Amino acid sequence: RLSGIDQPDGRRIRKGAPDAIRRFVTENGGAYPDETTALVERVARGGATPLVVAEDDRVLGVVPLSDIIKSGIKERFQRLHAMGIRTVLITGDNPLTAAAIAAEAGVADYIAEATPEDKLEYIRCEQAQGRLVAMMGDGTNDAPALAQADLGLAMNSGTQAAKEAGNMVDLDSDPTKLLEVVEIGKQLLVTRGALTTFSLANDVAKYFAILPAIFIASVPAMQALDIMQLNSPATAVLAAVIFNALVIPALIPFALRGVSLRPLSADALLRRNLLIYGLGGLLLPFPAIKLIDLGLGLVM
Repeated sequence: RLSGIDQPDGRRIRKGAPDAIRRFVTENGGAYPDETTALVERVARGGATPLVVAEDDRVLGVVPLSDIIKSGIKERFQRLHAMGIRTVLITGDNPLTAAAIAAEAGVADYIAEATPEDKLEYIRCEQAQGRLVAMMGDGTNDAPALAQADLGLAMNSGTQAAKEAGNMVDLDSDPTKLLEVVEIGKQLLVTRGALTTFSLANDVAKYFAILPAIFIASVPAMQALDIMQLNSPATAVLAAVIFNALVIPALIPFALRGVSLRPLSADALLRRNLLIYGLGGLLLPFPAIKLIDLGLGLVM
């Protein structure tokens, strides 16, 4: 929060955060001007970081450092929020600057004037409550938090310490790249879940369709369940085998392409999967096996 240089002629020049410069100036017997405080607040409210410069016991001025918010970042954060992911800006900036940047970027919450220890403690508290935490950072002071997070995404433009502490390095140094990481992971899980749901429902339907046809001769009570009215036990089993042989290759392109992902919460995705793939897996075998059985009846 404070750095500078000592000149050979004895002058000491420092630049840093307003509170650090205030301490430096007052410790050297100077006064921190009220106009500097007003200027710092004005710069911070504009979304820039105020960097105060001082020489010995007097303030020289304030340098505004502006963060450039990439276009489209607010919309990308909104997609994360729609997935049930909470975004938090953790920064060493003062509260006014942090609030302005968080509002412009569309971040859900912010923590200002955070030290490396504060970042690490915040992640540990979230994890203690059972939450998965992803951390993005580019500085050496982000390294402990990147190492602690469940997913540490370091910027390629960052320091070597940050890149070594993270699990992944974003070559594009895009702070919203986490959205793509989450979407790829969710699509893999959703695709696997959809295929599993479809397969289990499919098996239940197939057995319900063919078991009455197989055991109706030995168990007359099965007649009540024989809603398919298949030709014979032989054609019923053969129809199910042929249906399996057709369905499995048909699912390969679907598995490779993946389920189209929408920005929904985990609960909403589960309900959608059960409705589409669970219900579809239950209903598809009945007409398909019946049609195959009719064809086999004509041939056999």
